[in-house]
Amino acid sequence: MDLLSSRLVNGLVIKIMRSNGAVHSANITAVDPERLSVHVEWKEGSTGKAKEIPFADVGTMNPELLEAMYEMPSVKENMPPQRSLASQNSKRKTVSRIPAPKEVSGQSSVESGAQTALRGRSIKMAAIPETLLANQEMELEATPQPAKQPNFNPGVRTRSTKVSSVCDRLLPRVTEGADDSTCSNAKNNQGRRKSNIVKEMEKMKSKREEQRAQNTELRSKRAQDYDTSVPNWEFGKMIKEFRATLDCQRLSMNDQAEDHRICVCVRKRPLNKQELGKKEIDIISVPSKSVVLVHEPKLKVDLTKYLENQAFRFDYTFDESAANDILYRFTARPLVQSIFEGGKATCFAYGQTGSGKTHTMGGDFLGKSQNVTNGVYAFASQDVFLLLSQPRYENMDLEVFVTFFEIYNGKVFDLLNKKAKLRVLEDAKQEVQVVGLVEKEVSCAEDVFKMIEVGSACRTSGQTFANSSSSRSHACLQIILRRGGRLHGKFSLVDLAGNERGADTASADRITRMEGAEINRSLLALKECIRALGQNKAHTPFRESKLTQILRDSFIGENSRTCMIAMLSPGFNSCEYSLNTLRYADRVKELSPHSADDADNQQMETENDVESQSEESESQDDLSLKDEELSSDMNSFQAAMSRIGELEEKTVEDLRDMVLKGLEWAKLLEMTEQPDYDMESFVSQLEYHLQEGTKGFIALSENVSSLRMAMQMEEQASKQICKKRKANK
Repeated sequence: MDLLSSRLVNGLVIKIMRSNGAVHSANITAVDPERLSVHVEWKEGSTGKAKEIPFADVGTMNPELLEAMYEMPSVKENMPPQRSLASQNSKRKTVSRIPAPKEVSGQSSVESGAQTALRGRSIKMAAIPETLLANQEMELEATPQPAKQPNFNPGVRTRSTKVSSVCDRLLPRVTEGADDSTCSNAKNNQGRRKSNIVKEMEKMKSKREEQRAQNTELRSKRAQDYDTSVPNWEFGKMIKEFRATLDCQRLSMNDQAEDHRICVCVRKRPLNKQELGKKEIDIISVPSKSVVLVHEPKLKVDLTKYLENQAFRFDYTFDESAANDILYRFTARPLVQSIFEGGKATCFAYGQTGSGKTHTMGGDFLGKSQNVTNGVYAFASQDVFLLLSQPRYENMDLEVFVTFFEIYNGKVFDLLNKKAKLRVLEDAKQEVQVVGLVEKEVSCAEDVFKMIEVGSACRTSGQTFANSSSSRSHACLQIILRRGGRLHGKFSLVDLAGNERGADTASADRITRMEGAEINRSLLALKECIRALGQNKAHTPFRESKLTQILRDSFIGENSRTCMIAMLSPGFNSCEYSLNTLRYADRVKELSPHSADDADNQQMETENDVESQSEESESQDDLSLKDEELSSDMNSFQAAMSRIGELEEKTVEDLRDMVLKGLEWAKLLEMTEQPDYDMESFVSQLEYHLQEGTKGFIALSENVSSLRMAMQMEEQASKQICKKRKANK
């Protein structure tokens, strides 16, 4: 290795082999004799890359360096002793019956040692009978011969391989009594041709080839074990092999629940019937109690498939085997205690459409009917009455009330009062009041179950790309504790509407587009409110949506606590939506995956190794369309939708005022029906109402015109988005 190290210098160009089998040139930047390795650099497009390569791999890929190190000795070193010439001449006279060949004219009388040795070998060859030589040649033709080492002495003339082989086999029989020095020198030269270093390198090369053969056999065996008829089976096989290296640790009822003011957790649902029918692969892994991995399928520019394993850390993570009772124990149950102490708590279920939010909050579905007794709603109500029966709270004279309403398209509807439309206003104390919301008193958990069934049956739903009957509204069940008619504590459990990308809803009708825009706006406002609560900010942007406006009192005060449950769909086609859900939940609390416990750190090291391997590969290009390409059009679309919502609300209010003023016109008409009405008063009132009515009509007309313009802008923006999406497919 020292000889090889002496030839490896900075700037030397050598050949290297990549992990993917590609061979190309690279420049040596540093030589590390202690580690027996070199550092090389090369360019790939505009990107510079580097790698550390052992000496053994350098010698394997660059055999010319070894040939230069172990080239044959000089001619002088190969010359036999001077006495050999006389000895060979004397033996030639006694043994050979063929006269010695004459010297060629012009040739020097004194030949080199290599030529003398060759002549002696040729003379000995003459003593072999022709028949024996022919028989040996036929035998050699029938027997495979090993490859001969090339002769590096330029001054030596060689015979054909066949004749030389015959000589090697017959020479010991016809040279009895010859000087043994020639054989001894030949053996020494044979040993010098292949040193111990070369032998070690050959052993390393053979071991590497054996290992590669074993890996190839193992990969082929695994491919046979995996169903290749499944779409994207290559990704599925890679995910299966990656999961085999994980040591999963699941949450159980025996684990201790921690106390968090803001708790963010993630739940992965199992593959549903629709995904199983399409044979989608599962791309979500939950290796520990607080880490979730997304195996994002990727393609390189040469269409080579690989996985990008993205890790997220939260307070708790639940895999597909976790039931609702385990999830409730670590999420909503710690919040029930706080409302008995005069606090306000909120629990949200967030995720894309079809991710299992309603199943988590409302309970299991048995066909089209829902079993409300095993959802978070039911578990929370049971714990409320369980705590209410304890001696520490039994004498507080607390009364339990329940409200159930939904927020759809920025409008509030009472689900316990035939879906009556409600108004959200602020009173003189700047407290938000939902005018007309019905609060029903309950005496047991079964009463709450009945209200959940009634409210869930009339909740607004619609068809989306992921679910034929998806909840398109935010449903909020509130359990309120009152003491002497005054508010003591409140627990709000919210089943949020499924989020969607704006680019997915842009091609739908206006109603669906308005639904999606309102949902996204309210979710954005909710995230900022929870962040403000966790960071103790002075300002909370609760006025950005109806949802946060109604839940304003849950985001202020020292006794306010919040829990968010992010739901994940594990199917291959839901990868981008699951990543959006995780990024949203991560922004709420922003827990770094690198700050987890030792088991999580071990998992992160595995993920970092996978990422480093992908960085060493060729330039990568995600072939899927990104929302950033449509950012300008999406901004216009969102701005137009926000403008439509504002103008719609204002137009409806102006129209309501016009209708109320219409009652005054009816009173004036009734005045004229009296035989002795005051005409002076009639004219004065009529003039006043005409002036006010004209102002109202003008304002209403302007609002309607602005609303029409905003609708046209929204229509153009949505068409532009659809056009660009089609062009990029």
